[in-house]
Amino acid sequence: MTATQGDLASLSRFIFRAPSWYSSVTFAVVIAALAGVAAFESRFVLEDAWQGVFFIGIPTIIASGLTPYVDRAMGGQLTPNRASLLALVCELLVVGTLVVVGVVATLTPRLGQGFVFDALLAALAAVFALRLLVVMAVSHRSPLRASVPASIQTGAAGVLLFVYSGTMRFLEIGGPLTRSYLSRPEVAPEELLVIVPGDFVLLAGMCVLYATAVTVFIKVIDRPWKQSMEVSVLDFLRGFIGHIAEGSRELEDFFEGIGEEAVVPVTVLSFRTPTGEKARFVLPMIHPGPMGEIGGGNLPMRVARQADGLAFPPHATAGHDFNLVTSREVETLIEAADRALATVDYHEVATESVRTEEGEATLLAQAFGDSAFMTATYAPGFADDVEYAVGLSAQAEARQGGLEDVMLADAHNCNNGLEGEDLGHVVPGSKRSFDMIEGARAAGEQLADADRRPLRLGVAWDRTPWEPLDGIGPLGVRVAVTEAGDQRTAYVLVDGNNMEPGLRDDIVAAVEEQVDLAEVMTTDTHIVNTVEAQNQVGERIDASELRTLIVDLVEEAVDDLEPVEAGMATERAEVTVFGNDRTESLASHANAMVQMGGALAAACILAVTAVSVLLFLLT
Repeated sequence: MTATQGDLASLSRFIFRAPSWYSSVTFAVVIAALAGVAAFESRFVLEDAWQGVFFIGIPTIIASGLTPYVDRAMGGQLTPNRASLLALVCELLVVGTLVVVGVVATLTPRLGQGFVFDALLAALAAVFALRLLVVMAVSHRSPLRASVPASIQTGAAGVLLFVYSGTMRFLEIGGPLTRSYLSRPEVAPEELLVIVPGDFVLLAGMCVLYATAVTVFIKVIDRPWKQSMEVSVLDFLRGFIGHIAEGSRELEDFFEGIGEEAVVPVTVLSFRTPTGEKARFVLPMIHPGPMGEIGGGNLPMRVARQADGLAFPPHATAGHDFNLVTSREVETLIEAADRALATVDYHEVATESVRTEEGEATLLAQAFGDSAFMTATYAPGFADDVEYAVGLSAQAEARQGGLEDVMLADAHNCNNGLEGEDLGHVVPGSKRSFDMIEGARAAGEQLADADRRPLRLGVAWDRTPWEPLDGIGPLGVRVAVTEAGDQRTAYVLVDGNNMEPGLRDDIVAAVEEQVDLAEVMTTDTHIVNTVEAQNQVGERIDASELRTLIVDLVEEAVDDLEPVEAGMATERAEVTVFGNDRTESLASHANAMVQMGGALAAACILAVTAVSVLLFLLT
């Protein structure tokens, strides 16, 4: 992961789930009642609260109820939960504005009640603009189509103001019936009587002004995306909002539009006893990202579900360019793994494991029959993902000694988070890439000529009490201990995304008091990054507790040792991934949109605010 991609990953801190529509509506009613108590001065507090609910809460309730149906009738996709959350946010905008101007009016009596209602009109226009932006992002690109559902909340508030402010008394139309239903100032608070027909003309003009600002803002932000990536930023916003609000797969549709076809190896290492499969290592050369359960973010868990024995899905040598664009692509990988399993040729023997060191790279490798499993780490140095091409080259070098197949896992077990410009990405041509390649070749040469001995295997697993927020995914901690001859080797797999510096070394040292060699790996699951981009193993949990748990599991796995057969096979799968440099391009555009968009939005707000002030002064 580069620094730019790290910035993009940091956007996941904004991810949340929209509350149910009735929760949003209930909260809106409570806020409206409190605002009524603060704004109105009748004889009874409950009457003030009711007036707040009526004049502030009713438009919110109407918008919550009507917006999703109007929007969907026009081909949109706003859900009741999203619409209610949007209406609540808009109500808070209005209440917040009234509180601020109310304080200002109190401190400056010269401004009077007219100043408060001028601010109210500006807030209602801002509500329309905010809703227009969201509806355009979620449902409609056309501002004209989006303005229909976007105007519901402002329109409902305008109708209430028109009827209960007595504005009809200024118009020479309508008879007694019309005045009875469209002019009811006698039951409204006195504060509303300052409104005149010109205020509604002003409100309409400000809505047009604010809508124009929103449209210009979107077009300016959208232009770089269309020119360089041939996609619209609205597609990205639509998918992102859909994911954060409802957990939908709309963001995957956007990724699918920018994706590229790729052929990736899927390697399976299976261990079986006479009664069936005991353990299965599955390694698709895919990166389990980009975040949460989007794309391949939950790849390890889905791969593990398909295994008959205890599944071990370590991290492959692949970076963010090899993120799956949709979770549907995982099924293609699982099918390839099933095909590979069907062709496995099992052997009863294995070599003792070897550890090779080349530069910063350290590899732990062991051959099972004519194939080998290898895992590489740069600990105690900081490292993140290993580029796809580097991994392929390292596997090819490892096979030069005579091995038939090689499963090469990135241990992904030591990093310093998202700090610094270089986040430890191992790219082709770097010294680290050659360290891994040469280390794999040395390990392959040793294993090809090593003696084969009868193989025994023991496994253990603990779900652990920790959750994704703690940096531990649903697979928990898994341990496999192999025994070949007089040597025992422990492979520890933690369902997490990298590890805090030093933790891997502490765990390996503790485990190697029980066995001869050990390595600890992480799955790089991105389900732990639903809330934060940086949530490494050991960052939120007590390292000593994790170390103790792993030591206990290793002891349990040693007690579980029994003779097994092992075999490895590889199949290829055609999937759609982000593609070369597309992750970097997307990250650059998204980060630029966030940085420049904030400044542009501030400029637009200042501009329309200045124009609004001029309109108030001239009318």
